[in-house]
Amino acid sequence: MYDEREQSPEHGPLAGFTVGVTAARRADELGALLERRGAAVLHAPALRIVPLSDDSELLAATKEIIGRIPDIAVATTAIGFRGWVEAADGWGLGEDLLERLRGVRILARGPKVKGAIRAAGLTEEWSPASESMAEVLDRLLEEGVDGLRIAVQLHGEPLPGFVESLRAGGAEVVGVPVYRWLPPEDIGPVDRLIDAVVARTLDAVTFTSAPAAASLLSRAEERGLLDDLLAALGHDVLPACVGPVTALPLQARGVDTVQPERFRLGPLVQLLCRELPSRARTLPVAGHRVEIRGHAVLVDGGLRPVPPAGMSLLRALARRPGWVVSRAELLRALPGAGRDEHAVETAMARLRTALGAPKLIQTVVKRGYRLALDPAADTKYDAAV
Repeated sequence: MYDEREQSPEHGPLAGFTVGVTAARRADELGALLERRGAAVLHAPALRIVPLSDDSELLAATKEIIGRIPDIAVATTAIGFRGWVEAADGWGLGEDLLERLRGVRILARGPKVKGAIRAAGLTEEWSPASESMAEVLDRLLEEGVDGLRIAVQLHGEPLPGFVESLRAGGAEVVGVPVYRWLPPEDIGPVDRLIDAVVARTLDAVTFTSAPAAASLLSRAEERGLLDDLLAALGHDVLPACVGPVTALPLQARGVDTVQPERFRLGPLVQLLCRELPSRARTLPVAGHRVEIRGHAVLVDGGLRPVPPAGMSLLRALARRPGWVVSRAELLRALPGAGRDEHAVETAMARLRTALGAPKLIQTVVKRGYRLALDPAADTKYDAAV
């Protein structure tokens, strides 16, 4: 019998799982949130951000707005709006920009943007409760935009149909690119993340911007791995996006994603805390409750890290719980094991040691190995197989 204290483990809900982070901005914050909940994190920024003060496109847009005041300004992100004002200050244009914006109708995407607008000494006219750009667009089109000059603060992500719809309605649109995305200077981490997804050694990949998702897909295509990447994301590795706009490049390739109800990092992590444990395989084996996670196993609630070779064997056994799996089949499951079945015996010995309960896996003489599935569960799991 196991210790009752193991039923209240101290590990977090993401213990035993590995999560990829593609973010460039706020990556440390997201990584810390995941690690505090027990996850191992593979960080591979798929993009880099051009600093605002160095961006000639933003400088040109700022001068254009100062020289010719728009009728309406749409602010989309708090960090972008603050960065725009700070960059303008650095160019000696801050006061001129704020003076022009004081006479402009300002629409804010959400509460954080409202806070940034007010901190700059300005006042927004309206903000949607949904934080949806679609609702902002609907309001503008209902009021009519024909002949109006509208400044739209872009924020590195596509705004599907937003600018096009305003122009179709007769508006003149000035895009304000508060920061621009470029490929990462070091592509190595992105390649390692793609390889990990294809190898199924990641349990989930997080996306916090559409350009990052598009960049990852583009790099996989350059390497001839796009089909393999899409197959992994479609079945074995969970793609988690911070919101629907971020998910668009993946959905365009036929990949379904999960998204939190609120488009924030905290809810994104909470979503993973629910989704990943629910996807883990749980079996009653030899009087124990065994939950198979990405790089570890919970045995009666106790976390047991398992080497990669051992996880490969365990997953092969778990595909047919209670059934004998031959050494030859297990050898094929071992990455790079070659033809020597002794490699199976060595990896199996290490797996049993890692699990801390040797009777979970039975040796069937001259045939192979089996998970010692509890007899009462045979019918249930045989049917599932």
